[in-house]
Amino acid sequence: MRTALYPGSFDPFTNGHLDILKRACKLFDNVIVAIAENEDKRPTFSLAERKRLVEENVSRLDNVTVSSFDCLLVELARQKGAIALVRGLRAVSDFEYEFQMAQMNRHLDSNIETIFLMPNEKYFFTSSQLIKQVQKYGGEATRLVPANVMKALQSRFGKKQSPVD
Repeated sequence: MRTALYPGSFDPFTNGHLDILKRACKLFDNVIVAIAENEDKRPTFSLAERKRLVEENVSRLDNVTVSSFDCLLVELARQKGAIALVRGLRAVSDFEYEFQMAQMNRHLDSNIETIFLMPNEKYFFTSSQLIKQVQKYGGEATRLVPANVMKALQSRFGKKQSPVD
């Protein structure tokens, strides 16, 4: 079986992430969504919350499992028998960082490939960080995240707020 890892912090999981995941599912027999602990990023949601939110959205995808990790990504890939790492590219601005990460991972294990996938164009402008900011300040992000994620965001940040005069 051809297994790939789709790593990220997924804080929170977006429709863009789901779009990339569905594309990866067409290419690989098994895709593992690998949620990074990464406390350095000071996540809005705990690792357990992020994992639950992702699991609720992938339950209908037969070839997807969810795991968390706090180690080198290539080490996790070896442990899981993955042959590839799936990364999403939204814009040219993502490329430099992703290119450096791919080269470092190739340096650490040349047997694990990095595959770049682009989401549907309606998600090019989205990021987890932007979605959190929009929700925090009362903007509209409903179409950018799954329903369970929107509920979690509203619980965390509250519903839409009125502007202050």
